[in-house]
Amino acid sequence: MSRPENLGGLQTGPEPNHLDAAVDEAVGQAQSAAAAAGVDVRALTDFGDLDQAVRLLARIWGRDANPPMNLELLRAFGKAGNYVSGAFVGERLIGACVGFFHAPSEDALHSHIAGVSPEMTGRAVGFALKLHQRAWAMSRGVDRVAWTFDPLVARNAYFNVVKLAARPVEYMPNFYGLMLDTLNGDGDSDRLLVRWSLRDPAVAVACGRSGEHRPDPVPAAGAVVAVGTAADGSPEPGRLDGAISVVAVPRDITALRASDPALAAHWRRAVRDAMTGLLAQGATVVGFDRARGYVLRRNS
Repeated sequence: MSRPENLGGLQTGPEPNHLDAAVDEAVGQAQSAAAAAGVDVRALTDFGDLDQAVRLLARIWGRDANPPMNLELLRAFGKAGNYVSGAFVGERLIGACVGFFHAPSEDALHSHIAGVSPEMTGRAVGFALKLHQRAWAMSRGVDRVAWTFDPLVARNAYFNVVKLAARPVEYMPNFYGLMLDTLNGDGDSDRLLVRWSLRDPAVAVACGRSGEHRPDPVPAAGAVVAVGTAADGSPEPGRLDGAISVVAVPRDITALRASDPALAAHWRRAVRDAMTGLLAQGATVVGFDRARGYVLRRNS
Protein backbone atom coordinates (compact mmCIF):
# COMPACT_ATOMS: atom_id res chain seq x y z
CA MET A 1 0.00 0.00 0.00
CA SER A 2 1.29 3.47 -0.85
CA ARG A 3 2.16 5.84 1.92
CA PRO A 4 -0.49 8.51 2.60
CA GLU A 5 0.07 11.83 0.92
CA ASN A 6 -0.19 15.04 2.93
CA LEU A 7 -2.37 17.75 1.37
CA GLY A 8 -2.38 20.88 3.52
CA GLY A 9 -2.09 18.69 6.60
CA LEU A 10 -4.76 16.26 5.36
CA GLN A 11 -3.82 12.62 5.18
CA THR A 12 -5.41 10.37 2.60
CA GLY A 13 -4.46 7.55 0.33
CA PRO A 14 -5.08 6.31 -3.21
CA GLU A 15 -6.81 3.06 -2.21
CA PRO A 16 -10.09 3.94 -0.44
CA ASN A 17 -11.31 0.33 -0.46
CA HIS A 18 -8.37 -0.63 1.74
CA LEU A 19 -8.29 2.49 3.89
CA ASP A 20 -11.17 4.59 5.15
CA ALA A 21 -13.54 5.73 2.42
CA ALA A 22 -15.16 8.28 4.76
CA VAL A 23 -11.82 10.02 5.28
CA ASP A 24 -11.14 10.09 1.56
CA GLU A 25 -14.60 11.56 0.97
CA ALA A 26 -14.01 14.20 3.66
CA VAL A 27 -10.67 15.16 2.10
CA GLY A 28 -12.33 15.46 -1.31
CA GLN A 29 -15.09 17.65 0.12
CA ALA A 30 -12.53 19.88 1.83
CA GLN A 31 -10.57 20.31 -1.38
CA SER A 32 -13.74 21.09 -3.33
CA ALA A 33 -14.82 23.69 -0.75
CA ALA A 34 -11.40 25.37 -0.88
CA ALA A 35 -11.49 25.46 -4.68
CA ALA A 36 -15.01 26.93 -4.66
CA ALA A 37 -13.89 29.64 -2.23
CA GLY A 38 -10.75 30.35 -4.26
CA VAL A 39 -8.41 29.69 -1.35
CA ASP A 40 -5.63 27.37 -0.34
CA VAL A 41 -6.18 25.94 3.16
CA ARG A 42 -3.11 24.53 4.87
CA ALA A 43 -1.47 23.97 8.22
CA LEU A 44 0.44 26.95 9.62
CA THR A 45 3.96 26.09 10.69
CA ASP A 46 6.45 28.88 9.99
CA PHE A 47 6.77 32.10 11.95
CA GLY A 48 5.66 34.32 9.09
CA ASP A 49 2.35 32.51 8.63
CA LEU A 50 1.74 32.27 12.38
CA ASP A 51 2.41 35.98 12.78
CA GLN A 52 -0.10 36.69 10.01
CA ALA A 53 -2.64 34.61 11.94
CA VAL A 54 -2.04 36.54 15.18
CA ARG A 55 -2.47 39.88 13.41
CA LEU A 56 -5.53 38.74 11.44
CA LEU A 57 -7.39 37.48 14.52
CA ALA A 58 -6.48 40.66 16.43
CA ARG A 59 -7.92 42.77 13.59
CA ILE A 60 -11.14 40.72 13.35
CA TRP A 61 -11.79 40.94 17.10
CA GLY A 62 -10.53 44.53 17.42
CA ARG A 63 -7.90 43.54 19.97
CA ASP A 64 -4.58 44.83 18.66
CA ALA A 65 -3.23 45.40 22.16
CA ASN A 66 -4.42 42.04 23.46
CA PRO A 67 -4.75 39.55 20.56
CA PRO A 68 -7.06 36.57 21.14
CA MET A 69 -4.11 34.31 20.24
CA ASN A 70 -0.37 34.99 20.45
CA LEU A 71 2.57 33.72 18.45
CA GLU A 72 4.07 31.60 21.22
CA LEU A 73 0.83 29.77 21.92
CA LEU A 74 0.17 29.05 18.23
CA ARG A 75 3.72 27.74 17.85
CA ALA A 76 3.29 25.47 20.89
CA PHE A 77 -0.14 24.23 19.75
CA GLY A 78 1.23 23.26 16.36
CA LYS A 79 4.30 21.54 17.79
CA ALA A 80 2.07 19.50 20.13
CA GLY A 81 0.05 18.21 17.20
CA ASN A 82 -3.01 20.42 17.56
CA TYR A 83 -4.93 22.08 14.75
CA VAL A 84 -3.54 25.38 13.46
CA SER A 85 -4.52 26.22 9.90
CA GLY A 86 -5.14 29.12 7.59
CA ALA A 87 -6.82 30.02 4.31
CA PHE A 88 -4.67 31.88 1.79
CA VAL A 89 -5.22 33.87 -1.35
CA GLY A 90 -1.76 33.71 -2.85
CA GLU A 91 0.54 34.34 0.10
CA ARG A 92 -1.96 36.51 1.99
CA LEU A 93 -3.68 34.89 4.96
CA ILE A 94 -7.39 35.73 4.94
CA GLY A 95 -8.74 33.17 7.44
CA ALA A 96 -7.46 31.17 10.40
CA CYS A 97 -8.73 28.38 12.63
CA VAL A 98 -7.19 26.94 15.81
CA GLY A 99 -8.21 23.90 17.85
CA PHE A 100 -6.77 21.74 20.60
CA PHE A 101 -7.50 18.21 21.75
CA HIS A 102 -9.78 17.29 24.64
CA ALA A 103 -8.63 14.88 27.33
CA PRO A 104 -7.57 11.55 25.75
CA SER A 105 -10.63 9.69 27.02
CA GLU A 106 -12.95 12.15 25.26
CA ASP A 107 -11.47 11.59 21.78
CA ALA A 108 -12.47 15.02 20.47
CA LEU A 109 -11.02 18.26 19.16
CA HIS A 110 -12.10 21.60 20.61
CA SER A 111 -12.17 24.27 17.91
CA HIS A 112 -11.26 27.32 19.96
CA ILE A 113 -11.26 30.17 17.43
CA ALA A 114 -11.95 30.72 13.74
CA GLY A 115 -12.07 33.97 11.83
CA VAL A 116 -12.19 35.27 8.28
CA SER A 117 -11.14 38.70 7.09
CA PRO A 118 -14.28 40.89 6.78
CA GLU A 119 -13.62 41.76 3.13
CA MET A 120 -13.96 38.04 2.29
CA THR A 121 -17.52 37.78 3.66
CA GLY A 122 -19.75 35.78 1.36
CA ARG A 123 -16.93 33.79 -0.24
CA ALA A 124 -17.54 30.61 1.85
CA VAL A 125 -14.01 30.77 3.28
CA GLY A 126 -15.28 29.76 6.72
CA PHE A 127 -16.96 26.72 5.19
CA ALA A 128 -13.67 25.73 3.54
CA LEU A 129 -11.81 26.10 6.85
CA LYS A 130 -14.28 23.94 8.75
CA LEU A 131 -14.26 21.21 6.11
CA HIS A 132 -10.47 21.20 6.21
CA GLN A 133 -10.67 20.85 10.00
CA ARG A 134 -13.14 17.96 9.67
CA ALA A 135 -10.95 16.06 7.23
CA TRP A 136 -7.83 16.78 9.31
CA ALA A 137 -9.49 15.38 12.44
CA MET A 138 -10.94 12.32 10.72
CA SER A 139 -7.57 11.48 9.17
CA ARG A 140 -6.19 11.32 12.71
CA GLY A 141 -8.92 9.06 14.04
CA VAL A 142 -10.95 11.81 15.73
CA ASP A 143 -14.70 11.69 15.09
CA ARG A 144 -15.99 14.69 17.07
CA VAL A 145 -15.27 18.41 17.12
CA ALA A 146 -16.78 20.84 19.63
CA TRP A 147 -16.82 24.62 19.77
CA THR A 148 -18.79 27.53 21.20
CA PHE A 149 -20.50 30.49 19.58
CA ASP A 150 -22.61 33.44 20.63
CA PRO A 151 -26.24 32.30 20.32
CA LEU A 152 -27.38 35.83 19.40
CA VAL A 153 -25.34 35.90 16.18
CA ALA A 154 -27.87 34.70 13.60
CA ARG A 155 -25.40 34.17 10.76
CA ASN A 156 -23.22 31.94 12.96
CA ALA A 157 -26.25 29.98 14.15
CA TYR A 158 -27.28 29.30 10.56
CA PHE A 159 -23.71 28.40 9.57
CA ASN A 160 -23.20 25.98 12.46
CA VAL A 161 -26.62 24.34 12.67
CA VAL A 162 -27.67 24.28 8.99
CA LYS A 163 -24.57 24.51 6.81
CA LEU A 164 -22.40 22.25 8.98
CA ALA A 165 -25.16 20.18 10.68
CA ALA A 166 -23.52 20.64 14.09
CA ARG A 167 -25.81 20.31 17.10
CA PRO A 168 -25.99 22.67 20.12
CA VAL A 169 -25.92 20.67 23.34
CA GLU A 170 -25.45 23.19 26.17
CA TYR A 171 -26.22 26.86 26.88
CA MET A 172 -23.48 28.49 28.99
CA PRO A 173 -24.26 31.93 30.48
CA ASN A 174 -21.40 34.43 30.50
CA PHE A 175 -18.92 31.67 29.66
CA TYR A 176 -15.85 33.87 29.05
CA GLY A 177 -16.78 36.73 31.37
CA LEU A 178 -16.27 40.31 30.19
CA MET A 179 -14.47 40.32 26.83
CA LEU A 180 -14.47 44.01 25.79
CA ASP A 181 -13.76 43.62 22.08
CA THR A 182 -15.34 44.85 18.87
CA LEU A 183 -17.47 41.75 18.33
CA ASN A 184 -18.66 41.08 21.88
CA GLY A 185 -19.09 44.57 23.31
CA ASP A 186 -19.27 44.94 27.08
CA GLY A 187 -22.13 42.55 27.85
CA ASP A 188 -22.22 38.97 29.06
CA SER A 189 -20.47 36.41 26.88
CA ASP A 190 -23.15 33.70 26.71
CA ARG A 191 -22.23 30.76 24.49
CA LEU A 192 -23.83 27.71 22.94
CA LEU A 193 -21.65 24.62 22.95
CA VAL A 194 -22.04 22.60 19.76
CA ARG A 195 -20.83 19.11 18.91
CA TRP A 196 -20.03 18.11 15.35
CA SER A 197 -20.25 14.35 14.79
CA LEU A 198 -17.92 14.11 11.82
CA ARG A 199 -19.13 10.72 10.55
CA ASP A 200 -22.84 11.46 10.97
CA PRO A 201 -24.53 10.94 7.56
CA ALA A 202 -26.27 14.31 7.94
CA VAL A 203 -22.89 16.00 8.37
CA ALA A 204 -21.46 14.23 5.33
CA VAL A 205 -24.44 15.37 3.25
CA ALA A 206 -24.14 18.97 4.50
CA CYS A 207 -20.41 19.04 3.76
CA GLY A 208 -21.06 17.82 0.22
CA ARG A 209 -23.19 20.83 -0.64
CA SER A 210 -21.73 24.05 -1.98
CA GLY A 211 -22.95 27.63 -1.94
CA GLU A 212 -26.30 28.36 -0.33
CA HIS A 213 -28.08 25.23 -1.58
CA ARG A 214 -29.13 23.76 1.73
CA PRO A 215 -31.93 21.44 2.79
CA ASP A 216 -35.10 23.10 4.07
CA PRO A 217 -34.91 23.81 7.80
CA VAL A 218 -36.75 21.61 10.22
CA PRO A 219 -40.41 22.63 9.81
CA ALA A 220 -41.34 25.34 12.27
CA ALA A 221 -44.98 25.54 11.16
CA GLY A 222 -47.24 25.14 14.18
CA ALA A 223 -44.35 25.68 16.58
CA VAL A 224 -44.99 27.46 19.86
CA VAL A 225 -43.20 30.80 20.06
CA ALA A 226 -40.88 30.80 23.06
CA VAL A 227 -39.34 34.12 22.02
CA GLY A 228 -40.68 36.23 19.17
CA THR A 229 -39.90 39.68 17.78
CA ALA A 230 -42.21 42.54 18.63
CA ALA A 231 -43.10 45.29 16.18
CA ASP A 232 -40.53 47.62 17.78
CA GLY A 233 -37.74 45.05 17.38
CA SER A 234 -37.64 43.99 21.00
CA PRO A 235 -37.87 40.36 22.15
CA GLU A 236 -41.37 39.16 22.95
CA PRO A 237 -41.45 36.28 25.47
CA GLY A 238 -43.90 33.47 24.74
CA ARG A 239 -44.45 29.98 26.15
CA LEU A 240 -42.08 27.13 26.90
CA ASP A 241 -44.57 24.26 26.69
CA GLY A 242 -44.54 23.45 22.97
CA ALA A 243 -43.60 20.10 21.48
CA ILE A 244 -41.75 22.24 18.93
CA SER A 245 -40.61 25.73 19.91
CA VAL A 246 -38.94 28.63 18.16
CA VAL A 247 -36.59 31.14 19.78
CA ALA A 248 -35.98 34.30 17.76
CA VAL A 249 -32.73 36.25 17.73
CA PRO A 250 -31.96 39.74 16.36
CA ARG A 251 -31.17 39.99 12.66
CA ASP A 252 -27.83 41.71 13.39
CA ILE A 253 -26.80 41.69 17.03
CA THR A 254 -23.42 43.30 16.30
CA ALA A 255 -25.08 46.39 14.84
CA LEU A 256 -27.64 46.39 17.66
CA ARG A 257 -24.92 46.36 20.33
CA ALA A 258 -23.48 49.51 18.75
CA SER A 259 -26.79 51.34 18.24
CA ASP A 260 -28.81 50.23 21.29
CA PRO A 261 -26.81 48.37 23.96
CA ALA A 262 -29.80 48.24 26.33
CA LEU A 263 -31.96 46.47 23.73
CA ALA A 264 -29.09 44.09 22.93
CA ALA A 265 -28.87 43.20 26.63
CA HIS A 266 -32.66 42.68 26.70
CA TRP A 267 -32.32 40.18 23.84
CA ARG A 268 -29.52 38.40 25.70
CA ARG A 269 -31.69 37.88 28.76
CA ALA A 270 -34.76 36.81 26.79
CA VAL A 271 -32.89 34.23 24.69
CA ARG A 272 -30.96 32.97 27.73
CA ASP A 273 -34.13 32.45 29.76
CA ALA A 274 -35.93 30.63 26.94
CA MET A 275 -33.03 28.44 25.82
CA THR A 276 -31.96 27.39 29.31
CA GLY A 277 -35.58 26.69 30.22
CA LEU A 278 -36.27 24.57 27.14
CA LEU A 279 -33.00 22.65 27.36
CA ALA A 280 -33.61 21.95 31.05
CA GLN A 281 -36.96 20.41 30.07
CA GLY A 282 -35.23 18.02 27.67
CA ALA A 283 -35.65 19.91 24.41
CA THR A 284 -32.90 19.80 21.79
CA VAL A 285 -31.98 22.25 19.05
CA VAL A 286 -32.86 20.57 15.75
CA GLY A 287 -32.60 23.48 13.33
CA PHE A 288 -32.32 27.18 12.68
CA ASP A 289 -34.87 29.05 10.59
CA ARG A 290 -33.51 32.39 9.39
CA ALA A 291 -36.98 33.95 9.62
CA ARG A 292 -37.99 32.57 13.04
CA GLY A 293 -34.79 31.55 14.87
CA TYR A 294 -33.80 28.37 16.67
CA VAL A 295 -36.09 25.37 16.33
CA LEU A 296 -36.20 23.12 19.39
CA ARG A 297 -38.01 19.83 19.78
CA ARG A 298 -39.04 18.42 23.11
CA ASN A 299 -37.91 14.81 23.59
CA SER A 300 -40.85 13.16 25.34
